[in-house]
Amino acid sequence: MRAETEIPETIPENFRLAVRSMHEAPVRSGITVTEIRPPRKLAPLSHAVGLEVDRGLSEDELLAAAEQAARPTAVTPGRAVPAPTDGDAFGRLILLHDPRTEEHSGGAMRLVAYVQADMDDAVASDPLLPDVAWDWLTEGLAAGDADVTDLGGTVTSTASVRYGSIGGPPRAHQLEMRASWTAGQPDLSAHVRAFSEVLANVAGLPPEGVAVLGRN
Repeated sequence: MRAETEIPETIPENFRLAVRSMHEAPVRSGITVTEIRPPRKLAPLSHAVGLEVDRGLSEDELLAAAEQAARPTAVTPGRAVPAPTDGDAFGRLILLHDPRTEEHSGGAMRLVAYVQADMDDAVASDPLLPDVAWDWLTEGLAAGDADVTDLGGTVTSTASVRYGSIGGPPRAHQLEMRASWTAGQPDLSAHVRAFSEVLANVAGLPPEGVAVLGRN
């Protein structure tokens, strides 16, 4: 997906390449990427994209998701994926660039990531969920050969209980991830791809390429 705005020629070439690669990244199906307003005071140059879950799944994908949800919900690394919910799930990926530091640091491209998703009750109560969510990010970056240093962040799983006349579900669970890292190369497509996989996983989207067999 190409950038939605023209990048002025006065902007450093590395930054222009990075912005283009964020929009041209081959993200997995079920995720859309659009340009959003970036923060203005964190770095001389910044750009941001928003990632949203597209719930317009095909019949086969819905069946695959239902089968996935029927499996044991214990979250163990490399196995279970949260069951799909009708709740919100979104991500924000922000690129921060300071050309003045490029010659004096391991990389001038800093990425800041944020994910928030409503979770299925059974999965959200599993104490391993934060560890698994973090593994989704680190393993996704490694699988795409993304050049990453100084990776750090937090994963928080919360529960909200409503009482009295407050509207909404009586009990709701959310997962929130905040992470940042330095990209060693201006091509950020692998970073965006890995981030889209994290969002797809926490949203409970069925794996890509899943075929539903035995249907009449």
